[in-house]
Amino acid sequence: MPDEILTLIEVAQLLKVAEKTVYTMAQQGGLPAFKVRGQWRFKRKDLDQWIEQQKAVSGGRIANGK
Repeated sequence: MPDEILTLIEVAQLLKVAEKTVYTMAQQGGLPAFKVRGQWRFKRKDLDQWIEQQKAVSGGRIANGK
C-alpha cells in the first residue's frame, strides 16, 4: 500500500529504535512526519525514501572504512 500511514510506535518498530528516538527525530525534522490532532504520523513512502537517502550517505563511509 503506497500511501500507508504509520504511527510513531510502528515507525519505532520498523527502524528498531526507541519510540522516544522517533519522537525526537520527528520533532527536530530529522524524519519526514506530520501531525494529526497532536499525534505524529508518517507516510511509509516518505520513510522508504528517507531510508534510501540514509543508506546512500552512510554507505560511502562504510565502503571507505570510516
